[in-house]
Amino acid sequence: MPPFSYYVVVISLHKSDNLFASPMSQVSDFQFDEQVADVFPDMIQRSVPGYQTILHTIGELAKSYITDGSRAYDLGCSLGAASLAMARNSEHVDCEIIGIDNSEPMIERCARKVKSFHLPNPVTLHCESILESTISHASMVVMNFTLQFLPPNNRLAMLKKIYDGLNPGGILLLSEKIQHPSEQGNRLLVDLHHQFKRNNGYSELEVSQKRAALENVMLTDTFATHESRLREVGFADVVMWFKCYNFSSIIAVKTADTQE
Repeated sequence: MPPFSYYVVVISLHKSDNLFASPMSQVSDFQFDEQVADVFPDMIQRSVPGYQTILHTIGELAKSYITDGSRAYDLGCSLGAASLAMARNSEHVDCEIIGIDNSEPMIERCARKVKSFHLPNPVTLHCESILESTISHASMVVMNFTLQFLPPNNRLAMLKKIYDGLNPGGILLLSEKIQHPSEQGNRLLVDLHHQFKRNNGYSELEVSQKRAALENVMLTDTFATHESRLREVGFADVVMWFKCYNFSSIIAVKTADTQE
């Protein structure tokens, strides 16, 4: 897998995110459209603490969990960062990496990006809703800040579909922005995150308008809610391996001796 500095250099070559830099008379709901796709690498790097650590760990997990003849899924793949991390680190097996996203601008750019690399395993891309996707014979599934954009009443069924599509011993890596259960604690984490964004060059106006754009489309849960859902669908172990402010990443493990 390329060194950490590789990702920093690649990100620096993309357009800067200034989508919310000018005052808006009305802030529309956030969409993964052409404008967002153009600046997405810069946006996520400056907005999500620990993002590069999560990508690096996806690659490390791929070495251990992707098995020969299986599939690995990147659900809500955006520009394919997690797909590429899995593909680069699965050279020890023959497998298929499948990236799925319902944003045509994201998938189009992702396809161009994937074609620019010589990968040990193919990355197949599908532009469709993950709610309608088929998941089967999977050894690893990644949902990197994706579940939070699904309607809450669809989340349990989505996780059940993933569990059913995983091979025994397979894993789900679920990264999410989360809520703290108390109002005071949640405010502390939100304030720290907003300061993180200011430190990365976003103005007060940008922070405020971006938050308004996401208010109706990104509905977050507590860790307890995530853990409860994951255990309800059958995962044997649920491990929060990363947390920074109100961002976390969880590994859910399907028991190796599960009898289907």
